[in-house]
Amino acid sequence: MIGQLKGILVEKRAPDLLLDVNGVGYELQAPMSTFYQLPATGQGVLLHTHLVVREDAHLLFGFYGQQERSLFRALIKVSGVGPKVALAILSGVTADEFVRLVRQDDESALTRIPGIGKKTAERLMLEMRDRLKDWQAPADGNQPPGSPPPLGGASAVSEDAETALIALGYKPAEAARMIVRTLKDNPEIERSEEIIRLALKGMV
Repeated sequence: MIGQLKGILVEKRAPDLLLDVNGVGYELQAPMSTFYQLPATGQGVLLHTHLVVREDAHLLFGFYGQQERSLFRALIKVSGVGPKVALAILSGVTADEFVRLVRQDDESALTRIPGIGKKTAERLMLEMRDRLKDWQAPADGNQPPGSPPPLGGASAVSEDAETALIALGYKPAEAARMIVRTLKDNPEIERSEEIIRLALKGMV
């Protein structure tokens, strides 16, 4: 089992990452909650990881914080929730927001996340309630330690954000509408990560 990786961030295009660890390139997938906290490419980063072994592939998932990974591991134990849905959940809401939704039995908010239907939301509420009984938010509030530098032109930023939303399970037309609405309300945005964050926030 690969528990963590420390190296240079080579590429990041949500939900995919490429991390150079002593000359070996590791491909990972990560939720948007992790992307919001990543440094710029070319800088060092430590990620907590979880390896999923399948007959046809070994899939490596990376998380900025251990709480994210712990919640991911708890989510994929729920019937009907695989790694892709777990990533969508951690991209649509923060770990602490998810805990709050479960404690408040807010199924409707969960069903707005791609891949979460009414039955899956009900299972999440039922199976996660006890597992999250002792959940505590990190002392630092888990706030991003800084923002990455602005990306290219506005069109490139929008395209990156739209591609990420589609990869998270949204239909292309829906992703496009989310981007247009977000940019209309926030024309000053210059980073794809920020567009995605606000677009997802508007869905929950």
